[in-house]
Amino acid sequence: MNRTLAIIGVVVILLGIVAVNSMFIVSQTQQALVLRLGEPRRQIQDPGLQLKIPFIEDAVFYERRALDVDPPKQQVILSDQKRLDVDSYARYRIVDPLLFFQAVRTEREARARLSAIINSSLRRVLGSQTLFDILSEKRVGIMANIRSEVNGPAQRLGIEIIEVRLRRADYPDETRENIYNRMKSEREREAKEFRAQGFEQAQKIRADADKQRVVIVAEAQKQAETLRGQGDGEAIKIYADAFGKDPSFFSFYRSMQAYRTAITDSDTTTMVLSPDSDFFRYFNSMTGQPGSETPPAGQ
Repeated sequence: MNRTLAIIGVVVILLGIVAVNSMFIVSQTQQALVLRLGEPRRQIQDPGLQLKIPFIEDAVFYERRALDVDPPKQQVILSDQKRLDVDSYARYRIVDPLLFFQAVRTEREARARLSAIINSSLRRVLGSQTLFDILSEKRVGIMANIRSEVNGPAQRLGIEIIEVRLRRADYPDETRENIYNRMKSEREREAKEFRAQGFEQAQKIRADADKQRVVIVAEAQKQAETLRGQGDGEAIKIYADAFGKDPSFFSFYRSMQAYRTAITDSDTTTMVLSPDSDFFRYFNSMTGQPGSETPPAGQ
């Protein structure tokens, strides 16, 4: 009895193992390829529970979702002889599992093959474009051309290229340094030119201002001399009219001016004169006449 139970148990276990190895599940995000002794027999696109011959057939699963490939950065020479370090990426989908298995077998190998194809296409397409084209609205059409060119070899791998994009397109480090130095030199040259122009303008403005100052000062001096001359003339006329009416007052006034000019605190000149000198006549008499101490009537 025990032996029978043991046999039944072994049979059940073997049947379970066979059942497990004869069924597999394909998820919504996968597609499968059934291999018989390593050779592909059929491909399964529909999700769900699937059957296979146990121990003879095996299932290989591939993604139905979009996959990414990130080619290594490379340097590209454009048609205008400018060098760019191009960093790109692409998205692809496995559309033919059988062809994919026969061509590359694994996604890792597929990424390596696609990287080489994409970089080759980038060099070929971008090599016929200028930097202005890549930076302008033409970039969309350029990337579409690259995608179309890559799709040809990719279809032979059972792959459909969804898109190819440029992540970055920069000048190489040495080129950036040269551009920076050239831009710096250009800006310094422009700065020197602007300074020279500014200095020239400043000199012109300063010279014009000095000229205007000289003209204004000369005009002012001319007007001052004219007014001074007119004032002196008026003063002389007034003095002449006044002195003509009273000559003795004129003589007295002139003597007072001489006293004020000759006798001052700051005067260091020593004069030796006789008290009877005509210079001091108004010191002894207000009339300027010897022996008279009171002015005549009317003065």
